[in-house]
Amino acid sequence: MMCPRMNFQCIRAAAWFVLAVLLATPAGATTLQLMSLAKMAQAAPLIVQAQCVANSVALDAGEIWTFTSFRVEDTWRGNARPQITVRLLGGTMGDITSHVAGVPRFRPGEEVVLLLEPTHHGDWSVVSWEQGTFRIRRDASHSRALVTQDTASFATFDPVTRRFRATGVRNMPLQALHGQIEAALQTAGIPRP
Repeated sequence: MMCPRMNFQCIRAAAWFVLAVLLATPAGATTLQLMSLAKMAQAAPLIVQAQCVANSVALDAGEIWTFTSFRVEDTWRGNARPQITVRLLGGTMGDITSHVAGVPRFRPGEEVVLLLEPTHHGDWSVVSWEQGTFRIRRDASHSRALVTQDTASFATFDPVTRRFRATGVRNMPLQALHGQIEAALQTAGIPRP
């Protein structure tokens, strides 16, 4: 279509053409690579044991984001404020839901261990999403705390075997997880808080 002068029909035709090209472009995908606990602990400048306080959802740069507030109960690495916010892609706003596979979601009241990295917004994100998330479950007497990594039921890509497989920590005592993380940090020469 030739447009000797710019008019509304030419602009509208050009806009539809650009939209058609963009929609025809294949969307990118994210593949999470399997990371060892040691590698994640070394990559995370902040590791905390925390309790979920609340969730909120907001639009940012055209994407739906979930913001989860946590009360920090113990800091295993780095320096944390008493309350921190974790920003993760996806969530529900009105009638629209954005679901991103591998992104953890949290419920108020639940306890977790999180391996965190800073965002450029001043809040935090979980290192390798579900791999950096460990849910705490306490027995009836609250005397024993066990942790299960979210990836215990989520398949990740193992570069050694070149296959997807479900791996992760299952029902490990909380203190044993803490010990493994401390050992990984010590091996890398990273000082304790």
